Amino acid sequence: MKRTLLPALAASLVLALALGAATPASFDSGRAYQHLRQIVSFGPRPSGSPALDATRRYFHQQLKALGVQVVDQTFEASTPLGPIKMTNVIATIPGARPERIVFGGHFDTKIFHEFPFVGANDGGSSAAFLLELARVLKARKNPLTMEILFLDGEEATGEWREGDHTYGSRHYVNVAKREGTLKQLRAFVLIDMVGSRDVMLDRDTNSTAWLLDTIWRTASKLGLQEHFPPAPSPVEDDHLEFLEAGVPAVDIIDLNHYAQAGWWHTREDTLDKISARSLQIVGDVLMAALPAIEARLGKGLPASGAKTPPAKTKKTPVRR
Repeated sequence: MKRTLLPALAASLVLALALGAATPASFDSGRAYQHLRQIVSFGPRPSGSPALDATRRYFHQQLKALGVQVVDQTFEASTPLGPIKMTNVIATIPGARPERIVFGGHFDTKIFHEFPFVGANDGGSSAAFLLELARVLKARKNPLTMEILFLDGEEATGEWREGDHTYGSRHYVNVAKREGTLKQLRAFVLIDMVGSRDVMLDRDTNSTAWLLDTIWRTASKLGLQEHFPPAPSPVEDDHLEFLEAGVPAVDIIDLNHYAQAGWWHTREDTLDKISARSLQIVGDVLMAALPAIEARLGKGLPASGAKTPPAKTKKTPVRR
């Protein structure tokens, strides 16, 4: 009996392995959390610091291991503290068409002289999330080109006021305008502060309405609506630079909930405030929403379909 079952068992195992190889990769929050542990281990990561440079090198190492093309976009930012060398990291996953969706987030941390600010959620979670997202998208058949954008210089060097913030996204958009590649940028999805325990994402009123609605509807279909509450809340963040350039954009961020807990921009923004489950929730919803986003963009809607945000106002709470 055993001799007759073994060939069938072997055949079943081969079939299972073949099916497994063909199954699209799914977001793995365990991998994302391990990336986050490594990023936090570098310490505070303000723009221009050795720790931020070490983080950038880690991105290169991980992305090259995935077979993803990665380049640096280095520039000198004029800040209230003087000129600071900053570097965006751009990873490209070719799709069937050259038009692209950009998934971005910052990896720098705000400067605090009073305490070591490691930014586990604010800067760390977005970077770790994007690294895992790159793995998933690399294994997927993408109708559009996918770009993973790690942004430097999101944080203000002092108070969040006009011009002293979002240096990396502003530079990226300006380069795209200058080089004529902005027209290929069909949508920008910003990831920022998505790892907190019991994540509660702000429904940002500055974001493009159809992108926001698509993601929030998807969360409801997955039974995860409690983490995507309907209450509106305006947020200033890297996505505004894209919106002002006419690119549809959405900010996926847990700002108010994290601030109310007393963890935002404090010494408490540490690994123990992070939940792999929260990273999984955001990853599952975003990947489930992506086909609907691609379908809408595939109909040839112009990039100018993004709504123009109102004049910049302070975040609620005031960001940076």
